[in-house]
Amino acid sequence: QVQLQASGGGLVQPGGSLRLSCAASGNTLNDYSINWFRQAPGKEREGLLCISTTERVTYYRHSVKGRFTISRDNAKNTVYLQMSGLRPEDTAVYYCGASARSQCGTFFTPGTGRGQGTQVTVSS
Repeated sequence: QVQLQASGGGLVQPGGSLRLSCAASGNTLNDYSINWFRQAPGKEREGLLCISTTERVTYYRHSVKGRFTISRDNAKNTVYLQMSGLRPEDTAVYYCGASARSQCGTFFTPGTGRGQGTQVTVSS
């Protein structure tokens, strides 16, 4: 069973950028599609985007398309979420999850193995 840990969050001004990392342990990421999702206090969990084992990207949230990109480095057993043009409404705890499927689903599912998320705060 793969275990994931998201990191790289922090405080950033509106319009700024951050790169989050999702590092795996316990298993290789090679055979998993990986998704990113977030949850803000008092709000429902939001699926953001997913990368397949063949690096095909599926977006689940229209508001991040064009601002967030996802990539994977199997040699480092890590998936990245590059975020730019950050907005206050992007403030949340960000998580990554793994699905034991090569391709991302049409609809978001959180997957398994998520650890503690990483806090992203967008504020001036």
